[in-house]
Amino acid sequence: MSYVQSFPPLAGPDARLLILGSMPGRRSLAEQQYYAHPHNAFWPIMAELFGIEVTAPYAERCAALTAAGVAVWDVLAACTRESSLDSDIVESSIVPNDFASFFDAHPRIEGIYFNGAKAETSFLKHVLPTLSDAHLAIPRHRRLPSTSPAHAGLRFDAKLAAWQRAIAP
Repeated sequence: MSYVQSFPPLAGPDARLLILGSMPGRRSLAEQQYYAHPHNAFWPIMAELFGIEVTAPYAERCAALTAAGVAVWDVLAACTRESSLDSDIVESSIVPNDFASFFDAHPRIEGIYFNGAKAETSFLKHVLPTLSDAHLAIPRHRRLPSTSPAHAGLRFDAKLAAWQRAIAP
């Protein structure tokens, strides 16, 4: 079992949309980059949605995403798990991120989107009970298909279509 910690949010001061994952995988943690695994569909989907150059250096992709008003973060600040799989997260070890402070610092957030089931269920269980009424009023949208390569039940085009229906720039 490994104790892992996520990174700070990727967010500009005018962020309108918040995309939440659960916890970065091993590759992302090693590279200190959101969605670093080459088979993760996150950046190709963001490229389609927001016109980001998928082959651009990480810093440029991040700048383009934040310029589009999109913030990226993880529900979990820390946890213990055996592998990169969400199913390996030890539930009793979960430490959620400080969303009250995030929402106070980003008052223009108008929608929360969940990249997969674990992000949504962890947010509902560990974060929702801690939020103020003002923060609870931020619309939470249904979970989207995970962009993780472990979620192989859907092909890329099906994942992209679901994300396009939910997040239309």
